Amino acid sequence: MRLLFYDTKSYDREAFDRAAGAFPDIEIDYLKTDLGPRTAPLAEGFDGVCAFVNSDIGKDTLQILSHRKVGLVLLRCAGFNNVDLKTAQELGIQVMRVPGYSPEAVAEHAMALALACNRRLYKAYNKVRENDFSLNGLMGFTFYQKTAGIIGTGKIGAAMVRICKGFGMKVLAYDPYPCESLRELAEYVSLDHLLAGSDLISLHCPLSDAARHMINRDAIRKMKDGVILVNTSRGALVKTQDLIEGILRHKFAGVGLDVYEEETPNVFEDRSDEILETSVTARLLSFPNVMITSHQGFFTREALAAIAQTTLENASAYARGEECAGRVQGLIPRLCQR
Repeated sequence: MRLLFYDTKSYDREAFDRAAGAFPDIEIDYLKTDLGPRTAPLAEGFDGVCAFVNSDIGKDTLQILSHRKVGLVLLRCAGFNNVDLKTAQELGIQVMRVPGYSPEAVAEHAMALALACNRRLYKAYNKVRENDFSLNGLMGFTFYQKTAGIIGTGKIGAAMVRICKGFGMKVLAYDPYPCESLRELAEYVSLDHLLAGSDLISLHCPLSDAARHMINRDAIRKMKDGVILVNTSRGALVKTQDLIEGILRHKFAGVGLDVYEEETPNVFEDRSDEILETSVTARLLSFPNVMITSHQGFFTREALAAIAQTTLENASAYARGEECAGRVQGLIPRLCQR
C-alpha cells in the first residue's frame, strides 16, 4: 500500500518512520506541501493520502483524488471539520482519523495556558529579562476552591476535569451527551449556568455547525468579570471579533489560545502590511493579557508516537478491508467525541 504524506514536518517523518517498521506492507512518500486542489494531483498512483486538520479536503480536492483512484484519506488528528464528508461518501473515499491519541497532552497544555495567563508568566519573564523584578501588573488569583467550567467532556475534556479537580477546583461541565464516569468529579449544568458561574472556562469540543461561534457576544456577556478563557480545540468555536470586544471591555483576566479562526501559515509567515492590518489574530497578539501558542497542545513525544501508530493501523485495516475505530463516516458530531 502506498501513502502520500502531505504537510510533512521533520517531527512527523521521524515519528512515522519509527512506527513504519511494524507495517512492512505500507510505503510512505513525504511532501512538505499541504493538501488542496492544486496539490491533490500529486497523489496519482497512491492508494491513500495522509493530511492534517488544516488541509483543504473539500469537494474539489476529493474529486481530484477520486479521479486519481485514491480511496483513502488519513487524518493524523482527531478533528475532521475540514473534510467534505458527504462528497467523500458519494465518491467512495474512506476518511479515517485518530480519535484519541493523547488527551492528557492537550489538557495539560490547556492548564498551562490558564496558569500562564493567571500568573502573568509571559509578562513576568519579560520584566525579569529587562532586570525589572517588581511585582507591578503580575497579580493573579488562586485556582484552589475556584470554579472551572469545562465545555465538552470527551477524552480531552475528561482529562481537563481531572486536572482541575487536582487543583482543588469545583468543576462544572456542559455536554449534551454527559459522560457518566465523570459525574463524581464534575457537575453537569446548562451552558448558561456554566458561563455565569466559572472563573476558568476551557473549551474541549469539536467544530460543528451547532458549536461554531458558541463563544460570542451574548455568551461573553454572561461570563463573570475577570474570567480566564482557554481554547485548545478549534478556533471557530470563538467569534474573534466578539472576543476582542470583550477584551476591550476588560471582561477577561486572561485569554489563552492554542487555536484561532485564521489558523493558516500566512497569519505568522506572511508579514505583508495587508495581512497584518486585516488579521484579527494579529489584533489579539496586541493585548497584554492574551497568550497565543501555535497549535502545539498535541505536541509531545507520546502523542506523536500514538498518532503515527494509530494512523498506520487505520491504513492497514483499510488495506485488509476491515472496519476500525478511526473511520469517520457515520459519526454524529457531538461535544463528547472530542
